[in-house]
Amino acid sequence: MKKEKQKMNWENLEFKVYPTRSIWKGECKSSESWSSGQLVPYGEIKISPASTILNYGQGVFEGMKAYHSAKDRIVLFRPDRNAKRMSQSTQRLCIPEMTKDYFLEAVTETIKDNMDYVPPYGKGSMYIRPITFGITPSISVGPASEYLFIVFCSPVGSYFKSGVKPLNLLISKEYHRAAPKGIGNAKAIGNYSASLLPGLKAKSQGYNEVIYLRASNEDCIEEMGSANLFALSGKTLKTPKLGGSILPGVTRDSVLKIASEILGLQIEEGDLSIDEFLTADEAFCTGTAVVVTPIGKVTKDGEDHVIGNGDFGPITKTLRETLLNIQYEKMDDPFDWVFPI
Repeated sequence: MKKEKQKMNWENLEFKVYPTRSIWKGECKSSESWSSGQLVPYGEIKISPASTILNYGQGVFEGMKAYHSAKDRIVLFRPDRNAKRMSQSTQRLCIPEMTKDYFLEAVTETIKDNMDYVPPYGKGSMYIRPITFGITPSISVGPASEYLFIVFCSPVGSYFKSGVKPLNLLISKEYHRAAPKGIGNAKAIGNYSASLLPGLKAKSQGYNEVIYLRASNEDCIEEMGSANLFALSGKTLKTPKLGGSILPGVTRDSVLKIASEILGLQIEEGDLSIDEFLTADEAFCTGTAVVVTPIGKVTKDGEDHVIGNGDFGPITKTLRETLLNIQYEKMDDPFDWVFPI
């Protein structure tokens, strides 16, 4: 299925929302399973001011991308992992469990109907946002009895306006992103609001983002507001272990496999101390939006620490290029990650 591309300024595409043709919309009661849904014209939705999403934040979402690949077709990257995480997140937030088949149907149908909005090869990607939340009116705390599921999408350019450059980050001891035994490992809507104020403060001081420490042990690095963290020392690549407060990122898992099985690095998932991070040969963050982005400088307690030579480290660069080459089908996919539409 091919459609003539929309007449957009593909050369100057920003990372923001561009309205498309349609969205997927489905509803489900708490006593039922997700089964119905359909494409509807892109537009606003109506919900009660007393809905549980507005009053109690009962909602979860996913973030994924579609690509116009080097093989001249539209593909997704590991959508089964997003489906699995959506299933886990919905269960954690008392939302009817989202099944893999229903999730993938909604996502693929949305992409097919908006395929002409997928940027041409090399010009960007299509960001896809599946989101589900409680819509029952309630002024008492409790899960909703009715839920809405939407999938919308938007063509996007690079997450960084000036291109990919080493990040300048601030270690925060003033704020935590998530608490142990909380919902940090679910892609819950409310998780991200906790990072808004720290992020604004950091950016007002000239930093790109904040590095959060583990709430139960502030000697250890946890993650950024919307990205997982890695540190390379010699041939060992280390990242904080998943333990209830860290989101199990799809890009995180992909980088670990590429590092181990293609680059032959030793992988460690465990406690990543501040000292280990600041003295690493290379450091970087990963996520659907940022892909693999190097970290050049980190400030802790007013003191600047340059990571490596402060530039794009060779392993970081290779990891980023390998991941993108697989996503855009510029190289063979040894892991069977690419999902054609």
